[in-house]
Amino acid sequence: MKLSFPYMGPTIVYAKLLELLGHDIVMPPRPNQEVIDLGVKYSPEFACFPFKVITGTYLKLMEEDVDTFVTSGGHGPCRAGYYGEAHKRILADLGYDVEMIIIDAPSDDYKYFYNILKKLKGNNSWIKVLQTINIVYKMAQALDELERKVEILRAYNKNSKFNKIWMDIEKNFYKIKNLSDVKNLKAKYIDKLSEFNNTIPAEKERYRIGIVGEIFVVLEKSINYQIEEKVNYFGFETERSQYLSEWIKENIIPFAGRDLEKIANKGREFIEINIGGHARENIGHILDFKERGFDGIIHLKPFACLPELISQSVADSISEKYDIPILTISIDEQTADANILTRIEAFLDMIREKRYREVV
Repeated sequence: MKLSFPYMGPTIVYAKLLELLGHDIVMPPRPNQEVIDLGVKYSPEFACFPFKVITGTYLKLMEEDVDTFVTSGGHGPCRAGYYGEAHKRILADLGYDVEMIIIDAPSDDYKYFYNILKKLKGNNSWIKVLQTINIVYKMAQALDELERKVEILRAYNKNSKFNKIWMDIEKNFYKIKNLSDVKNLKAKYIDKLSEFNNTIPAEKERYRIGIVGEIFVVLEKSINYQIEEKVNYFGFETERSQYLSEWIKENIIPFAGRDLEKIANKGREFIEINIGGHARENIGHILDFKERGFDGIIHLKPFACLPELISQSVADSISEKYDIPILTISIDEQTADANILTRIEAFLDMIREKRYREVV
């Protein structure tokens, strides 16, 4: 098999998992205008934006003779659960014969999950598979911890400096081979980032923005127009509702905790039934950010994403009831970077003014 996968967030984690299992992998291209245009051309008009981006990614990978794609699935009303089959049919209509390996949460169907693992494990022993999963999980945790620190420190330092540090982190983590490598690299970069701790102002002078929304547009910087960097540029810290290691813990690692369930329960006041995606969880995260003293929320939703459209309508009620500013940004192939920058700047100026009035 010649494997690849969609590009989303810390893509090196997916690559490292398959690489350590001995597979021949092809790194997917980072989404750009060419990829988006391809996806828009060959996707249904009213498909959600992540679907179109992934379509374009698969079509570009066809140039590399990839024959197998590994992707995540989904359940409930969200259409993400149909992505794999729909993409396979689109590619077949264009003359490409590919296999889709769709990974769902083990709790959805333990037998199915076992068969998927069996297919991906190749000639490795089950012990080697478990060791590999553990290495990659620890790698994801380390990357997420370091990124959280970057999202704070970058607000008080030059973006370019911390972007360079983050690129260096990703490059070196991609070279890891074992748990010792993960531990040593994490310690190295924790120390490096700690050198900038004295740039963080007093607590009362800090501004923090929570970022919530559909997982693809929240995690993938090339799709959300580097939203965190833009917010950091104006002196605001950021924290996302979703990080890859947390998704792995909640969906793949048995008995690893159910923190997301606690968050979702906070959102039941506004969304009583499961409407798919991360809609209820995002409402819970908004309330959680409010409880933790965050100054505002940016809600990212792909155009034509039905769960997040409902979240947007609920967010208006939350903003009024709990007195927390919420900015919803819809993202699709027509979104302009300048438009997002202007809206973010106005939103953050409003938050500064709000705090000033409260102090005075």
